[in-house]
Amino acid sequence: MTDTAQVPPSGGRTAAPEHLGHVIFITAAAAMGGFLFGYDSSVINGAVEAIRSRYDIGSAALAQVIAIALIGCAIGAATAGRIADRIGRIRCMQISAGLFTVSAVGSALPFDIYDLAAWRIIGGFAIGMASVIGPAYIAEVSPAAYRGRLGSFQQAAIVIGIAVSQLVNFGILQLADGDQRGKLLGLEAWQWMLGVMVVPALLYGLLSLAIPESPRYLISVGKVDRARKVLAEVENKGVDLDARIAEIDHAMRREHKSTFKDLKGSRFYFLPIVWVGIGLSMFQQLVGINVAFYYSATLWQSVGINPSSSFFYSFTTSIVNIIGTVIAMVLVDKVGRKPLALVGSSGMAVALAFEAWAFSAPLVNGKLPATEGTVALIAAHVFVLFFALSWGVVVWVFLGEMFPNRIRAAALGVAASAQWIANWAITASFPSLADWNLSGTYVIYACFAVLSIPFVLLFVKETKGKTLEEMG
Repeated sequence: MTDTAQVPPSGGRTAAPEHLGHVIFITAAAAMGGFLFGYDSSVINGAVEAIRSRYDIGSAALAQVIAIALIGCAIGAATAGRIADRIGRIRCMQISAGLFTVSAVGSALPFDIYDLAAWRIIGGFAIGMASVIGPAYIAEVSPAAYRGRLGSFQQAAIVIGIAVSQLVNFGILQLADGDQRGKLLGLEAWQWMLGVMVVPALLYGLLSLAIPESPRYLISVGKVDRARKVLAEVENKGVDLDARIAEIDHAMRREHKSTFKDLKGSRFYFLPIVWVGIGLSMFQQLVGINVAFYYSATLWQSVGINPSSSFFYSFTTSIVNIIGTVIAMVLVDKVGRKPLALVGSSGMAVALAFEAWAFSAPLVNGKLPATEGTVALIAAHVFVLFFALSWGVVVWVFLGEMFPNRIRAAALGVAASAQWIANWAITASFPSLADWNLSGTYVIYACFAVLSIPFVLLFVKETKGKTLEEMG
């Protein structure tokens, strides 16, 4: 597959649409699901130690409560594609927003640890749905020449959600005099941290009411006039809308509603392209990125940094995450997806190796020695930077555009589900692995970063500049 796409019959595809601002608004609204993903991923960081204290549980049980939301995410991701094909992308977004709102309220007011776990599963299901629908919807409404940059809005929303959650957590902690279990208006600080998630959930629901349904879904259910209207809003005026509709319709007539049976191949159960999507999803998580967002405050406190400073370092990490994401958004359509992934893998491997070295030092009075502590902080930020400017963005872009039309929804669901399962494995295992050997844990993550390099070189094809119909 080459980087240069042929001009399709409808013509004018690479010109900027006159309503680019409207397209950006639509994309940003859909990407609010990514904001919820990022916010939920990181907000728990501020509540980990408080939950441990409140319910008097050990590392293994604590990890399951933190990670159990990811099981819901995997289920939501696996089923979202088929649900979206039946009821539409917008309705799925609204269901996700509703479930997440209920989950936020329940998580803030749990009766016991099991109740909290149940609410987190419900919230996870909502996030899993949003993680699939967002990239798919954005890919379907984006002009080909802008699809990479617009597709990266998903990851941009995730990292902004992470940063906002850290800032909100820090603010709540200050109001509670630095005590995660400090009382504020009758609730403990950590409960407010989880309850504030209601705000972005409601905003996501409201924004979903202001954006149009996917033209591909509309055509699939026979609403061609509405599809033409949406295409007129997102494509250049020079595009022949009838030809564009005919192109989409022709592509869809060659396919049927994707199911998991369509993903089966002659060898190794799935088609090769599905395994590539699964591999991309798993490598994105197996480098340990979410340790930086679920456990960073706890990690820094474990090596002698006070709670307020640990929250501050968590926030600075999220700012670096945003910077890296902006870099990727600028470069993803210029240099392509594969080069960014390879640069990111190399940078992450080096940074993780330095972290492993730093954490191998014995603690002195409960703290890392000055040199190793400084290296650990710098390496952690460098690791997040290289992840953000590469795998954080390109995987979401790849998943939104790499699959043929006939299997896109189901394949994206399987790949996203694999991502959540890998996320769960890392999140659930980190506390126990850290108790075993923190340095060794980072060596494992570094090995996955190294292994991702030959995987990209050998199996991943560049998708820059291709229309969705050209993916097969």
